[in-house]
Amino acid sequence: MSYKKETPLANAVFWAAQKGNLALLQLLLNSGRVDVDCKDKFGTTALMVASYTGHYECVRELIMQGADINLQRETGSTALFFASQQGHNDIVKLLFEFGASTELQTKDGGTALSAACQYGHSDVVETLLKNGANVHDELSDGATPLFLASQEGHVTVIRQLLSSGAKVNHPRKDGTVPLWIAAQMGHNEVVKVLLLRGADRDAERKDGSTALFKAAHKGHNVVIEELLKFCPSLGLLRNGSTALHAAVMGGSVKTVALLVGANADPMLPNKNNDLPADLTKNDRILRTLKPHISNRESL
Repeated sequence: MSYKKETPLANAVFWAAQKGNLALLQLLLNSGRVDVDCKDKFGTTALMVASYTGHYECVRELIMQGADINLQRETGSTALFFASQQGHNDIVKLLFEFGASTELQTKDGGTALSAACQYGHSDVVETLLKNGANVHDELSDGATPLFLASQEGHVTVIRQLLSSGAKVNHPRKDGTVPLWIAAQMGHNEVVKVLLLRGADRDAERKDGSTALFKAAHKGHNVVIEELLKFCPSLGLLRNGSTALHAAVMGGSVKTVALLVGANADPMLPNKNNDLPADLTKNDRILRTLKPHISNRESL
């Protein structure tokens, strides 16, 4: 957290909150010479600082001294947002005891729940959901808590969100669904869970690529093995290419072998009329493709 201290007393309050110096914080607040909700130029308060750094007793003292729980920083962040982002579940629970709101958003649409999901704090996620956090929250780009958890590979959080009604196929504004982003990042356990919970194996992003296409290009072979269990499309996609073309371009012999073994057609051209073999000079990949090409040519 970055903040700018404005006055010597505010400086001391922020320092005490950041360092967890309860005695100094009490001394300053009891002096009557500093506002418990004093802010820096960005709207940061001592309560936000203590919540971010995880100093429970300082948070409690500030609340008892009358700190406004739901003040928002210039960015829209609140004390609850910072505590959730950092995984301080004891502070999250304390803030809820005194009326913290789950509905306040940052400028990019972030909420305490989206922050906790992004960083994988499953205990905080549980507390937030129990206190009314909206599992369907979206960032300004359309990313949901489930999307963020899928992107970062947080399987436990994903299960929590799905059990609370999160939509497994809800896309970001560019058409990217949780399965696609998990496949791109190589999170095979996430891919497995999403597929078992009804993720569309062939959901296309706006550019026409699928989870299998992206995993093939990246060479995420364990992800590909999970996807192949659900018989995804091996044919020509809306982007004018196939997963096998992507695998060849990615340069992984094992990935090419996986797809060919799943009956991907090495004789299927892309939109430019290129066969997968036309896209590489890698001898090992060409040898992997050649027997299948020869077999088809002899039919």
